[in-house]
Amino acid sequence: MEPQPLILVAGVLLLIGVLASKPSSRYGVPGLLLFLGLGMLAGSDGIGGIEFDDVELARSFGIVALAFILFSGGLGTKYVDIKRVLAPGLTLATVGVAVTALALGGLSSWLLDISLQEGFLLGAVVASTDAAAVFAILRSRGIAMEQRLGSMLELESGSNDPAAVFLTLAMIDVIEGDASAGSIVASFFLQMSIGLVAGYVLARAAIWVINRVALDFDGLYPVFTFAFVLIVLEGVSQLGGSGFLALYVAGVTLGSRNFVHKRSLIRFHDAVAWLMQIAMFVMLGLLVFPSDFPDVVLPALAVTALLMFVARPLAAFATLLPYRLPARQVAFVSWVGLRGATPIILATFPVAAGLDNSSVLFNVVFFVVLTSVLIQGTTIGTAAKWLKLGGDPPPPREISFDSVITGDDGPQLHEVTVPATAAATGRALLDLGLPAGVLVVLVRRGDHSFMPQGNTVLEVDDDVLIVAEQEHRPRLAELFDATLVPAEIDELDDLDDDHDDLDDDQRPEGTM
Repeated sequence: MEPQPLILVAGVLLLIGVLASKPSSRYGVPGLLLFLGLGMLAGSDGIGGIEFDDVELARSFGIVALAFILFSGGLGTKYVDIKRVLAPGLTLATVGVAVTALALGGLSSWLLDISLQEGFLLGAVVASTDAAAVFAILRSRGIAMEQRLGSMLELESGSNDPAAVFLTLAMIDVIEGDASAGSIVASFFLQMSIGLVAGYVLARAAIWVINRVALDFDGLYPVFTFAFVLIVLEGVSQLGGSGFLALYVAGVTLGSRNFVHKRSLIRFHDAVAWLMQIAMFVMLGLLVFPSDFPDVVLPALAVTALLMFVARPLAAFATLLPYRLPARQVAFVSWVGLRGATPIILATFPVAAGLDNSSVLFNVVFFVVLTSVLIQGTTIGTAAKWLKLGGDPPPPREISFDSVITGDDGPQLHEVTVPATAAATGRALLDLGLPAGVLVVLVRRGDHSFMPQGNTVLEVDDDVLIVAEQEHRPRLAELFDATLVPAEIDELDDLDDDHDDLDDDQRPEGTM
């Protein structure tokens, strides 16, 4: 077999990206900047000398990568967390995107000496945000955020990409003379409506199939959901809907319900999303030519300043103040409009379409994203502290499980961290009056796990694993002062006789 040096290069770049992500987040620099930098260093203008100029390939791969990223983001979002911020979050993700595009587009057309339509195209391309990077930075700096504010940013990050994609494609059609204002508005509502309904219906169908198909091999379940993402992306698009919105809605629907192997499938798609992000960022870094930057540095810096200090704040205050959010929270939202991979992916669309000035737009967008990440990405923690936005403390540790027995009906496995205020705290299990159909199977106290007896007294911060019939969930919620959500059992064979091998790395995010 002949040597394939590009395969080795790809593996090395992935490995460097993974290993460097730790110090990157520790010092407050988003991984996006690192991965793009790797691609630029490996490109034709860098030390790697790799020639890559296939814009169409980058665009096609970017669409698929964005689909998996949105789906994974939806899986990690619980509807119960975002339902109370649906109105402001969706307004920011739709009207806010339009306001950003219009405000930035009008000013950019003058700065870059391009047509007003091309300016609006630039505004549409950079209108979407990357709140996932924001949360990674906040977590790495140990900064808590008020839950309602965090949920709204989470909702915006998942739902504004479809709006930005739609506006970008619409502006390309306008420039090519294939669309009017009326047709754009009608198409927007049609695409979003179809995407919303299709995403929910297809997700419910997927849950039904997963819980009843009983595949012979556990490894086929990730293949099933992988295929599901591709089918939803293109199938909904063929129906005239937004495949990206459908995938985000499908992810939220799946993440908020119970199905077989839920935890392991969430982990699988989290890994796929990371792989897609690293590969996509490196590819986009290869696609850009840093030698072209000197010609666009000054106008790109001006566009970035307009985006950070004019367009984004205008969109945030115009859409959120009617919902009576505190001004300091709106100010924080306006500053954390961190740009990510989506604008760079969208910047390949005009290039692939062969529009005039498309190469200039691509370089400007690339430079705007780099500048936004470098400035906003490294000052988010400072902004949160300056605006005094301390909020909920980090969630307690959890034990991580996953199971083939988790379903929508019948007994469920629950996991609770005992708070100081719970009625069960300081009482023996026999004294709790647990009804038939409830079984406490495991307690973890500190670094030690054990099977409880009737005289076991529950202490503050104990992690308790409970199997219970659905009808007893309200009673358990009363005893443990918690809203119970079914846990998922992962790798039960790891629970050996001592039950001491459940380390912190096995614990999922959030509490049950």
